[in-house]
Amino acid sequence: MTDRLGELSDAGVAVWLDDLSRERLASGELEQLRAEQHLVGVTTNPTIFAKALSSSELYHAPLRELAVRGVSVDEAARMITTYDVRWACDVMQPAYEATGGLDGRVSIEVDPRLAYRAEPTEAEAKALWWLVDRPNLYIKIPATEAGLPAITAALAAGLSVNVTLIFSLQRYQQVMEAFLTGLEQAREAGHDLSTIASVASFFVSRVDTEVDKRLQAIGGPAAEALLGKAAIANAQLAYQRYERTFDSDRWRALAAAGARPQRPLWASTSVKDPAYRDTAYVEKLVAPGVVNTMPEETLRAFADHGETRPDAVTGAYDAAQRVLDQLAEQGIDYDDVVATLEREGVEKFEASWQELLKTVETQLGAAR
Repeated sequence: MTDRLGELSDAGVAVWLDDLSRERLASGELEQLRAEQHLVGVTTNPTIFAKALSSSELYHAPLRELAVRGVSVDEAARMITTYDVRWACDVMQPAYEATGGLDGRVSIEVDPRLAYRAEPTEAEAKALWWLVDRPNLYIKIPATEAGLPAITAALAAGLSVNVTLIFSLQRYQQVMEAFLTGLEQAREAGHDLSTIASVASFFVSRVDTEVDKRLQAIGGPAAEALLGKAAIANAQLAYQRYERTFDSDRWRALAAAGARPQRPLWASTSVKDPAYRDTAYVEKLVAPGVVNTMPEETLRAFADHGETRPDAVTGAYDAAQRVLDQLAEQGIDYDDVVATLEREGVEKFEASWQELLKTVETQLGAAR
């Protein structure tokens, strides 16, 4: 049988799973994916945790114990989620060691209610770092304007950071600037730069969802010809900016001190429109040194029938720019699209976090 995920890994794409639950951990399924399906990382978010807690009885016993202790809802949620992430870090430790600390990473997100407040985000990031207490952890910080200084501060303190909810090319450039500044400050503080890692999570499918909706409202052959093209073009141009940033004298000075580049991570890679190929956001974004984090359905679809097209990105920059230019000609306001997606992304994660807290509150109340 063709080892499609192996081919994807060989092409320079780190295969990560965008999901985590205690069921997956206790059953050994996560370990099996790591051992047999080239899985080298895990991402989580409030939506994933809300789903996990609402659908598994494995959380009932620990929540009963927390209820007896009289802990708050927020504290219980943090204890439950950090326990799962710590466990996942231990499961992924062999991948961490095999890749010299590059992969084998597990991400946990700061409270999304703090997305527009820099100082509390920084404090939460540091608290999560010592609470999970694993070197292969990533702290997820959203790429809002308030998140940018928190990203720099966390990196400067020696934390490894997954910058999430990136939609726009301009914001991505700001994220890379925050990364470089954070590493420069970490170097000045005497931190070992080789121990600090980062990825920048550039969201893909949601861009097509929003742009396609606007194109369909416009109608006509020219608009219809652009359906399903915005997300890939946007991500390809992001990779072009990555190449430019990490081919600079500023970066080379950090690399000489032991730093590793902040890798692009393709997030939101499940296809939302059934008319599109279910592996499109993997196949069309193969490039050296990237991460693709997939929900299990997408990962298994690629393992079944995915096609690795080596370096499908760097030769497409001109075509990608033409797509964005044509979208503008059709009246699609790029800045408004990405601003809408960022705002909605924060709102969705905050709603999921509230859902998680409600589930915890209900179960704590029942136990009490």
